[in-house]
Formats: sequence, structure tokens, C-alpha cells
Amino acid sequence: MFNAKKLVAPVLGLALVVPTVAGAAPAQASTTTTTNIAATAAQMTAMKASTTTPAVELRAALDRLLSEHYQLAVDSMIKAYQGSPDAAASFAALNANASDMLPAIESLYGKAGATEFGRIFSAHNQATDELVKAQKAGNTAGVQAAEAKIEKFVKEFSAFLGTATGGKLPQATAEKVLRLHEDQVQDTFEKYVAGDFTGAYTAYRTGLNTMFTVSEALSTAIVTQMPEKFQNTKSDTPAGDLRSALNYLFAEHFALATLQMQEQYDGMSASSSALVIAEAGNTKDFKAAIASVYGNAGADQFEKLWTTDHINVQAQYVAAVKSGDQAAITAAKAQITKFTKEMAAFLSAATENRIPEAGALAGLTAHEDQVQKVLDQYAAKDYTGSYKTEREGYALMFDVGKLLSGAIVDQFNPKFQQPAMTPAPTTPATPAPAPGKMMTVKMQIGSQNLTLNGKTTKMDTMPRVWDNTTYVPLRFLSEGIGANVKWDKKANAVTVMAGKDTLKFWLGKDFMEVNGKRQSIGHEVFADENGRTVVPLRFITGLLGWNFNVDSSNWMITLTKSM
Repeated sequence: MFNAKKLVAPVLGLALVVPTVAGAAPAQASTTTTTNIAATAAQMTAMKASTTTPAVELRAALDRLLSEHYQLAVDSMIKAYQGSPDAAASFAALNANASDMLPAIESLYGKAGATEFGRIFSAHNQATDELVKAQKAGNTAGVQAAEAKIEKFVKEFSAFLGTATGGKLPQATAEKVLRLHEDQVQDTFEKYVAGDFTGAYTAYRTGLNTMFTVSEALSTAIVTQMPEKFQNTKSDTPAGDLRSALNYLFAEHFALATLQMQEQYDGMSASSSALVIAEAGNTKDFKAAIASVYGNAGADQFEKLWTTDHINVQAQYVAAVKSGDQAAITAAKAQITKFTKEMAAFLSAATENRIPEAGALAGLTAHEDQVQKVLDQYAAKDYTGSYKTEREGYALMFDVGKLLSGAIVDQFNPKFQQPAMTPAPTTPATPAPAPGKMMTVKMQIGSQNLTLNGKTTKMDTMPRVWDNTTYVPLRFLSEGIGANVKWDKKANAVTVMAGKDTLKFWLGKDFMEVNGKRQSIGHEVFADENGRTVVPLRFITGLLGWNFNVDSSNWMITLTKSM
């Protein structure tokens, strides 16, 4: 499992696939206890890891439904604001997504629960549509009325979730998560309206990723509430985390690709270009994922295949369809066919035939056909058909995530196994050293409060989750735990001086220096919307020697250290 004092591999690191905010944090090594490693190892038996346990299947189903809701919500808002001819079809798809949630809710909480869920969710979708139309018309009263309905949804739905899960997902936590979701949807939409397309699709990626964190939290609550229904399995296992991470990457790829092709077809060049940048970010994350499993050589081979005859050909296909150039359409399809064959061979070889080449080819071909069909139907003004195909294609991505994660977990099973402890023989306790002064720092996802030994101050930013990693504002964290921070604007660098150690970070870089020696972080350091540098929590606290825990019930981060 994760060792915060060592380097973290990105996204799918086989030994590092751990839950972040919504899942239970890994146990931290105590500074007051001596561990007999050999004795501990003798007490553990490993269970074969699986990506298809009942609990992980629940999480995957929620991954799809909740993330698709976000994707369609943003899409329908943009289409409604533009007055696009496919706006009605987009909104209908959003409501169809809500309807698809009802059987799952009924299977868990009965018909009455499903009915109440449907009422709340449908009203929410309608309020969002009303908000967009009021903003477009400059109707201030209408905007305020729609915002009031959305706030009512947050209150009602959080109460529903708290009651339905028997408090396993507390209402206060659900309310915080739902408000974060609404803020992210609105942030993406407002940036799009303002013409900040790069900012809009950066925010879009953040919001979509959040939905996978929500599905982890909700599935964990449901499984905890009904353990027998899910055969006493857990949803937040390393294997489950891998499947969810791949679900996110594949789903995001499909969502960005189809929207980019539509925007390019409609002549929305600035928006289309921003989506190309967002797709490049998705590709970068994919490459990091492949590298963590199959090494840099495998990642380089993947990137070449993924980009050359796949991502880059999308633009060629759109241009050919728009001009009606059949020769160009045929040429683009030939390049894509080349990609499917080469990628199928790559996946088969990488997984040691756990994904047969013929099966991989069939799946990749189906995916490419759906991407093309979404655009073809859109160009033919068959908007209902286009969104139907889009929803089918989005769902297929989760089948692909299941297939690839299952192959990887089977191939490297020991890396994903969770030890089951057997009772240990009674041994004399090791006397603990006299404790020093205990320092406690608390921060919460989505909150600006920072509490140091019971004294609370306000930050001008807040912790958040990005790419399944918990990020915290570096300055406030460092100052909260007694370190000094300096910012070098010219070099885009932050220096943290903690005791005898000097740590240096650069914005946009996934490496740092510790006492002059370069180390990889595994995730980029970046500045949030408030201009604050944010860094991976596990990495920085490990370097500074702090223990930490994340409470899955309220997303509270607690850091402790004996000084």
C-alpha cells in the first residue's frame, strides 16, 4: 500500500491504488509502536483480488450514472444557452439518465424511495434548465428563482441520502458534496459563456472527476448499510479503485471526443481548440496510468498509437464529413482501422493475452463506430438518434474499463490483494516513549477553515480532489504545521523550509527537490482558481513526517505529529 515517504506513481500505480477522500485512509505507521514485520506477515493471509465483487459492481454502476449526469448536465446547459437545434434532445438525454437511476434506487430502497428520488432529481434538472434560460434572457428574478430551486434540491436530496443510507452517508456530508457538484457545473457553464473555453474544460474535467469520488462515497455508505446484500464485500478496494480510475479515463475520453467533434463541425473553433487541449490532458493521464503498470516503454508505445491514428484523425474525419468528401472520409476511417488493429495487439501483448486480440479489436471497433455515428447523426440533424448513440457509447466505456482493469488485476493480483488478519498471539507490549507535545491540524474538503490545536482560521482557498488525489494549499498547510514558505514569481517556484529540510516545488511540474535532490511527485503541482499552489497531501505530509487520516463520513483531514 501507499508509503507517503516514497514517490507516488500516477493514477494506477499497482502498489499505490488507494482511496482518497471518500474512502478510508490507510493506516499510518505509529511513531510510538515497534512493529515485528516477520510476525505480522505470518499472521496475514491474502485473498484473491477481484474487480467484479458485488460492491465494486455497485460502485461501477454509480460511476457511470453519476458521471453521465454531470456530462449531460453541462452539455444541455451549453446547448440551451447557444440555442442549438439539439438542445431539446440533449435535455431529454439528461432526463433519461435520471430515469435510468430509478431501478437501482428501487432495488435498494423500494418503490417509494425510487419515486421520491425521481421527483427530486427531475425537479433539479428542470431548475437547471430554467437557470440557463433566465441567464440568457437577462432575467434576474428568474435566475434567483431557479437558484432557489437548486438550493432546495441540495437540501432535499442530501436529506434523502442521509435518511436512505441510515446515516452512513450523513446529511451534512451529502449536502457539502451536492453543493460542490452544483458549483462545479455552474463554474464550467459560466466560464463557457464568458468565452474562457480553456478554463471551462479544465473545470469540466475537475467536475467530472468529482463524480467518481461521489460514487465511491455513496457505494461505501450503501455497502456498509447493507453488507449481506453485497456479500460482505467492499467497494473501496485497490482493485475497485483501479476499475474506477479506468472508468474515469475512458468515459472522459469519449465525452470530450464527441463534444469536440460537434463543436468543430459547428465552426466553434475556439471551443473546439480548448477541447483538444482537454483531450491532451486526458491522454497524458492515460499515458501515466500505462507507465505505472507497464513502464515507460509501454507508455510511449501507447501514446503513439492513441494519438497518431486515433485522436488526431478525429479532426480529419469531422472536416471530411462537413465537406462531404467521401475520399477523405474513407482515408480517415482507414487510419482509425489501423489504430484499432495496432491497439488491440498492444493490449493483448501487454496483458499476456488476458484480453484476446480478437476481443480487443471488436471492442475498439465498436467504440470507434459509435464515435463516428454520433457525429454522422448530428450532421444529419438526427439529434435524438445522436444522443441515443452517445449514451450507448458512454456506457461502453465502462465495459472497457471493467475488461482492462480485470485483466490487469488478474495479471498482477498480489499487488491488489488485501491481507486478512488472523488473531495474533499475545506478546508483551513494547513500552512507548514519552510523548512530546502533540500538534493537530484539521482541514476539510470544500471548506476554508484550518484548525491548529483547536484554534480555527480562514484560508482563502480550500482542499480539493483531482485525479483521485487529495490536494491541499501548500502555504496554509506548511504554515499550519510550522514551516516557512517563499514564492519565487519569476521561476514559478515555491520553497518550503521545515526545520533542517528545504523542499522546492514548481508549478506545472511533477517533480520537486528535497535538500537539493530531485524527486518525482507523480502528480503535477498547480495553482488553483484562487492563485494558491496546491500539492498532493500524502506526499507533502510524508516528507514532513506527519501522520494523517481522512474521515470518510465528513471529508475531514486530520494531521498529527508529536513535536
